Amino acid sequence: MINVTDSAVRQLRTLLEARAENSREGLRVQIAKGGCSGLHYEMALDKKKEGDAVVERDGMQFLIDGESIPYLRGATLDFRDGLTGVGFHIVNPNAARTCGCGSSFETEHSG
Repeated sequence: MINVTDSAVRQLRTLLEARAENSREGLRVQIAKGGCSGLHYEMALDKKKEGDAVVERDGMQFLIDGESIPYLRGATLDFRDGLTGVGFHIVNPNAARTCGCGSSFETEHSG
């Protein structure tokens, strides 16, 4: 499905620890239409829904809805904290073209 780095797991754990009442949540990673290149990534803390694929690492859950699975297969979710920005970042081998913003992309079949 998707690969999740140690850094992404640590960041999700930190986010959930700050929200103890929502400790049963995970990070939803999904694809939506829009953005400069036609598709973009959306991420939010959420609970598992019917039809979700779940990638579990070190007790942390990463949730992917059924429509997003084909676009994310083989992708890597990372968390970066550097000079060029702070946040979750996806390296996606399915993206044929990406926008300069880094959050919008197009696949061979989406354009």
